Amino acid sequence: MTLFSLDHLSVRRAGKSVVDDVTLSVQAGECVGLIGPNGAGKTTLMRAALGLLPHEGSSNLARLPLGERARQAAFLPQNRDIHWPVTVDAVVALGRAAQGSGKLHAEDRRAIDRALARMGLADYRDRIATALSGGEQARVLIARALAQETPLLLADEPVAGLDPEAQLRTMQVFADLAREGRGIVVSIHDLGLAARFCTRLVVLHHGRVVLDAPPREVLSDPRLSEVFGIRGFLADTPDGPVFQPMAVTR
Repeated sequence: MTLFSLDHLSVRRAGKSVVDDVTLSVQAGECVGLIGPNGAGKTTLMRAALGLLPHEGSSNLARLPLGERARQAAFLPQNRDIHWPVTVDAVVALGRAAQGSGKLHAEDRRAIDRALARMGLADYRDRIATALSGGEQARVLIARALAQETPLLLADEPVAGLDPEAQLRTMQVFADLAREGRGIVVSIHDLGLAARFCTRLVVLHHGRVVLDAPPREVLSDPRLSEVFGIRGFLADTPDGPVFQPMAVTR
C-alpha cells in the first residue's frame, strides 16, 4: 500500500531550485532513510510533501484536507523547543489531537502509554517537560509524534544530538513500526544508523534524487563519494550492515 507519493515535486526559493523534480513513493512496511549533505533539500522536501511550502508537482499528502492529513501523517520537525512548563504526559497527549474531539478517551490513553513506553519515558510522565535535558525533551517530542499513531511518520533529523542509547532506541522504534506495517521517512546524517535500521536509502544531492536503493547498494555505490566527499567502510554483521566514514576524498 502506497502511503507517500511525490510526482515531479519541485520547490524554488528566491528564484533558486531547492528541490528539483523529485518523484518518490513509500510503501507500508518501509523505513526509508533520506540522506544527503547539508543543503541537499531534505527538510524542504518533507515540508513541501506535507503541504507546508509552496511547490510544483504533486504530493498525495498535500492534497488532503488538514484534518485528514494529520490523521494520515505525523511530522517530527527539527525544531525541538517545548515552551510551556507542562508534564511530559500532557505534551505527548497533544499527539492525539488529530484523532479525536479534544477529550481523551481510553484508546487515547493507551496510545499515550504505548508512545511513552517505546521511548523509555514511562517513568517521566509526571515530570515537567521544560525541566528535562535537551535530549530528553527530544525523546518527549518523538513520543508525541508516535502517540499520533498515523500510518505514516516523517521525522526530520530525529536523532541529532541524542546520546548513543537514545539514537539506537529511536531508530529501533522506527524499524519496529515499519515491521508493524507503518511507513517511515527519516532524514538522517549518521550513515551508520541509516545502514543498520533503514530498509531503503534515498540520496538527495542539489535537490535531486541521485540514488534510491537498499542500504548495501547505496553505501557501496561510487556515487556516494561524489555526493558526500568521503570514503567509507561497509561490512555485514549479525545485527545488520555497518558503515563507517573513513576519509575525506575532496
